[in-house]
Amino acid sequence: MSSALHTFTLESLLLLARGKVRDNYAVGTDQILMVASDRISAFDVIMREPIPGKGALLTQMAMFWFDQLSDICPNHLTGQLPESVVRADEHQWIKQRAMLVKRLKPIPVEAVVRGYLAGSGWSEYQNNQSVCGVALPSGLSNASRLPHSIFTPAAKAAMGEHDENITFAQVEQIVGEKLAAQIRDLSIRLYERARDIALTKGIIIADTKFEFGLDDNNQLVLMDEALTPDSSRYWPADLYQEGANPPSFDKQYLRDWLESVQVNGKPWNKSAPAPTLPPEVIAQTSAKYLEAWNRLRA
Repeated sequence: MSSALHTFTLESLLLLARGKVRDNYAVGTDQILMVASDRISAFDVIMREPIPGKGALLTQMAMFWFDQLSDICPNHLTGQLPESVVRADEHQWIKQRAMLVKRLKPIPVEAVVRGYLAGSGWSEYQNNQSVCGVALPSGLSNASRLPHSIFTPAAKAAMGEHDENITFAQVEQIVGEKLAAQIRDLSIRLYERARDIALTKGIIIADTKFEFGLDDNNQLVLMDEALTPDSSRYWPADLYQEGANPPSFDKQYLRDWLESVQVNGKPWNKSAPAPTLPPEVIAQTSAKYLEAWNRLRA
């Protein structure tokens, strides 16, 4: 794993936005250089301590999935080397962690697909036997595989705010009926292709979220990241058991630690500043991300 990169600013390009993990730089008027840092967030709060090697790993995983899914939906990759648009002395900062992508008009909806009942979906199901307005059969347990994949979108929130689950009807109000149906159907196809590929590698992708944008021809394009442990719930298939949360290859380990930690004698309130991550939590989080990638590329 490489040394950790929490925050750095390239001098040769204009910084457009600094997100929880990725920094976006303008390349002319029609391209963006996306650089994945080693920052990690949980409960929409950025941790002060980076996870070494995480940015490069996320970028390589996203590139893997873009390639696997390119026949279903076009993606935002330009095919050009990221190093071609920065100074030579800045190559070290973007090596393996950057993507040169097309500038798109973002869709303000998180396209979430669930194949298993977990997390907030499990909590909601226990209350009303549905998730984001999608009715589900009775008798399901925590981590149950759903009878069919479901689209459970969320409205994108501002930095530091929590994304809000919304219904499909609300997506139709935001983007229109035709585009909403296209996003839903494409998202489910993308998820199910990835789910089936991952199963051959001993991984269950329980759920994931996609982001889309529109190009100059109003064509829907897959953008941002795709099917990384930051945006998906990765479970080891050999340890999966219905009724309990399986150990995961994603940031769930970090979430669980944060849920258990005490700050000034009280549980952390899930707002900044985040608790200091001890070295063993950083190392274990890094190891879980790396295990997911090693299984995928085996």
